Amino acid sequence: MDLDLTGKTALVTAASGGIGAGVAEALADAGVRVAISGRTQASLDVVAEKLAASAGGRPAIVVGDVGAKDGPGQIAAEAAAALGGRIDILVNNAGAARPIAGEVDDDYWDESFNLNFMAARRLADLVVPAMKAQRWGRIISISGALVAPRPNAAAPAKAALASWSRTLGFALGGYGITVNTIAPGRINTAQILTRLHPTEQSRADYIKQNIPAGYFGEPYDIGHLVAFLASPLARYINGAAIPVDGGAVRQTL
Repeated sequence: MDLDLTGKTALVTAASGGIGAGVAEALADAGVRVAISGRTQASLDVVAEKLAASAGGRPAIVVGDVGAKDGPGQIAAEAAAALGGRIDILVNNAGAARPIAGEVDDDYWDESFNLNFMAARRLADLVVPAMKAQRWGRIISISGALVAPRPNAAAPAKAALASWSRTLGFALGGYGITVNTIAPGRINTAQILTRLHPTEQSRADYIKQNIPAGYFGEPYDIGHLVAFLASPLARYINGAAIPVDGGAVRQTL
């Protein structure tokens, strides 16, 4: 299917591996000129080299920390410059679980809220004016579980991300801009395979109890949906929160 994305531009955060790299690949394969952002040059180089022969060409690399105070501004400015002056599609992928074991201070909560919500909001604030001027744009944020089975500072931040995205979609829909979120289930990424389910048995047990599809997803399962939501074909999908979890009985962190 031709998604009519050739020539569009996109910034994908946290794209040095996992879901971010899968999203960048799907967009680049659809003809999008992509800027990939992350904190590690070497990891971004690997992704860029892999996608060099894609329809969108080798991605631009922007090294930066989206969670730092000046990070979003630096990343957005460098990405726009590398992409010819505009960002048509923003994919907010940066985020991480923040489990709570025992007492934690306000700094722990603040760091989680900053990474899992505020960074996305700041980036959107930076790219929306140009999107409004051209009356077209896409903002897609990778969310997650809004309620965790155990205390986790990321869940309230992800709830804020979903709420904000839906409201922003209402505000920007008249400008041809859509704002949506995607909530991944278990995806085969380093975080899932090394931290949450480090053994084959733990994966098999979780799948048996929770995932009707019978397996963990792959980063490209998220990437394909992002590419569709970014396309003109998805113009009437706005303010949606879409789970991609193999029909999981519940979503957990």
